Amino acid sequence: MNIPAVLETFRQLRVLVIGDLMVDHYIWGEVNRISPEAPVPVVHVARESHTAGGAANVALNLASLGVASELIGSLGADEAGRRLRTLLETAKIDSSRCATVAGASTIVKTRVIARTQQLCRIDHEGARDSYTLENGRVPDDHLDAAVAAADAVIVSDYAKGAITQSLVDRVLVSARRHETLVAVDPKPSRHLAFDGVGLITPNRHEALELAGLPEPGVGERYPLEEACRRIHEKFSPRLLVITLGADGMAVCRGGEVEHVMPTEAREVFDVSGAGDTVIATLTAALAAGCSPIDAARLANKAAGVVVAKMGTATASPADLLAMGR
Repeated sequence: MNIPAVLETFRQLRVLVIGDLMVDHYIWGEVNRISPEAPVPVVHVARESHTAGGAANVALNLASLGVASELIGSLGADEAGRRLRTLLETAKIDSSRCATVAGASTIVKTRVIARTQQLCRIDHEGARDSYTLENGRVPDDHLDAAVAAADAVIVSDYAKGAITQSLVDRVLVSARRHETLVAVDPKPSRHLAFDGVGLITPNRHEALELAGLPEPGVGERYPLEEACRRIHEKFSPRLLVITLGADGMAVCRGGEVEHVMPTEAREVFDVSGAGDTVIATLTAALAAGCSPIDAARLANKAAGVVVAKMGTATASPADLLAMGR
């Protein structure tokens, strides 16, 4: 695989991301004592940071790779929503078709970090129906125009309410009309049907849920082949890539495991957003004409980069070139 050539092709692509938008808020500090009020650490705050989270992080990963991206989702008419709009604008991500919902709270995940240890996470979010993209918030003609302008579409489901069966059906109908690749990062608990999509990227736990298989017991082997077969029977994706954490990544086609590659991660500090990096890089590489194996190799490298960083992170072309061929 000629990584420089692939990265150059990325600059010619446009990818549409549809899903749950959020802000990832980090409070960074130090712990030197336990509170006298309760047996909890006292965090002395050193700094705070904000970045795009959820589906917005998928778009941010694409932008970091040099891919032009458009984002469709919903956010509130609040300070967090305005902050997210600014973050997207700074990254040159097109958010013009995102719905701003009066009375809704933009989803914010606040993580408190002491050195490299996450102490807790605080979530601010509203009811799922406040984030829906139905009820005219994204009209059919707007959605179809966005799909038509894209080389690929990523559906990023964080189970917050943006992704519904009706929306998935609308995306698939439009994508078939325009012969556009559709990739899905699923939430199995939603039980949505996305038969025949181009790519599905569950992690090892999500793959078992999609396949209807239990978690293996202590000392038992992960049922990779059975999960692959069952997911193909149920959804018939053209390509299934299962991320296996420390065990790497499995590329599956036609219900068969085609290749398993070891992880590229040299150090793991934080896995937050690694799945976003994987689907962003995989989809871009496939749209650029890479083979499934080469696309997975590049995504594996990108994931190895982001898990070595604290906080929600992205991989740049320089990072991938530094990882080698």
